[in-house]
Amino acid sequence: MNRRQIIKVIAGLVAASLPAAGRAQQATKRVGFLRVGRPPESWLDGLRQGLRELGYVEGRDIAIELALPSSADRVPEAVAELVRLKVDVILASGTPSLLPARDGSGTIPVVFVAAVDPVATGLVATLARPGGNVTGVTAMQGDIAGKRLQLLRELIPNLSRIGLLVRATSQANDQYVEETEAAARALGVQVQLLSVRDAIDLDASISSARGASALIVADDAVFTTHRAQISELALKSRLPTVSGLRETVDAGGLMSYGPHYKDLYRRAAGHVHKIMHGAKPADLSIEQPTKFEFVLNMRTAKALGVTVPPMLLARADEVIE
Repeated sequence: MNRRQIIKVIAGLVAASLPAAGRAQQATKRVGFLRVGRPPESWLDGLRQGLRELGYVEGRDIAIELALPSSADRVPEAVAELVRLKVDVILASGTPSLLPARDGSGTIPVVFVAAVDPVATGLVATLARPGGNVTGVTAMQGDIAGKRLQLLRELIPNLSRIGLLVRATSQANDQYVEETEAAARALGVQVQLLSVRDAIDLDASISSARGASALIVADDAVFTTHRAQISELALKSRLPTVSGLRETVDAGGLMSYGPHYKDLYRRAAGHVHKIMHGAKPADLSIEQPTKFEFVLNMRTAKALGVTVPPMLLARADEVIE
């Protein structure tokens, strides 16, 4: 046996002695999960469920690298770290992650899940043919802002003024404000815009809405991270709230109406899978939500002294007692 043959035999013995997980790790694809703050666990569960349904075993076939900066202005740093790690796909979760992921990912494909109109904001060319290096799932559809306002009107028949909480630099601001103000005009309701730069402004902003009868919370990653704080501040100011996230209701908010986010992340796994198998983001159409849920927190209603009409209660998909 010559020297070259001996080296091959030794290399084979070393490889065979490695634990199975260690050998599989060399072939593992990696998804970089980018978001401001940690997402609700149900959203990560939805992504993992979708990957399992497509045949992936986490830790063997695929790994999820979490990049969770504490604030929106640190997202570009997190993108740079994912690029350094050479992940195969970046999943941009939430509106603050979108532009930094698109602009800083280089050749790494980006799949997003966010409450934003990707065409109106210039993120993609069209829903059917996004173009560029970005595709994903949008959480916005139709007059969802109007439906949330209508829920408040049913709860408070004499509703005359609402606060609308938005993040100042969010791409979705124009859409939220325009749709809410249009719905409010139709109902004869005034809108007080409450614009915050970051979580540090929440206390002062929500306190300034004492003249309003209720509060609409825009869908935003920063607000999701601080949902318990927002719910506590709204309760302190005696403001019934409606948002797009059932997790906000779990945290003490009054009502939510919006897409089923766990399902959105499950569906985003399909885009990740196709890209892993050679598809180009430019050719993968943007998906829109198909499942919506209306959730009510009766404990919060009692704390606010609000009587929920029986018809509104009957329409809820879930009631937290």
